Amino acid sequence: MNRSRTPGPEDTGGLDTRLLGIYLNDHLAGATAGAERAGSLVRSVRGSALGRALGPVAAEIREDRAALLGIMRDLDVPVRRAKVGAGWAAEKVGRLKTNGRLVRRSPLTTVVELEALRLAVEGKAAGWRTLRRLATADRRLDPGRLDTLLERARRQQDTVEEWRIRAVDTALRANGTDTA
Repeated sequence: MNRSRTPGPEDTGGLDTRLLGIYLNDHLAGATAGAERAGSLVRSVRGSALGRALGPVAAEIREDRAALLGIMRDLDVPVRRAKVGAGWAAEKVGRLKTNGRLVRRSPLTTVVELEALRLAVEGKAAGWRTLRRLATADRRLDPGRLDTLLERARRQQDTVEEWRIRAVDTALRANGTDTA
């Protein structure tokens, strides 16, 4: 990519780069929270079938965050560290909830964490769809790369949803069996 000149209107398709920067930094904050949530969940269920299923998803979520940073670099969008820190902190605060147990992990905790992870992946997919739409006007965005990221998000959604349903059956049904 030629970075020797400032992108002009012919490159950006007339996009409002200030608002795009805000949008992408908001998504980066979400990606930070999502990567933290996924990593925490995988660590808490390490050695289980759920941990084995979500390990690759958590790794991809970290890769997707790195891809977002690369796209931001391509678009000359500066990272707003305060927003990234806020996303990190919000995820940590989100862990401080009652789950019906004081010492051990509750099956309900897994349900809620999988739902939060599902929402994070859905938000990420929405961001990729937005960028994919903008790629028709901004030459700095690679449609093929965005299509790949979108497809990966769809697979992540399917995996998380499958395990969320299993966790619901375990946590909320009287005759559920532990699958995590």
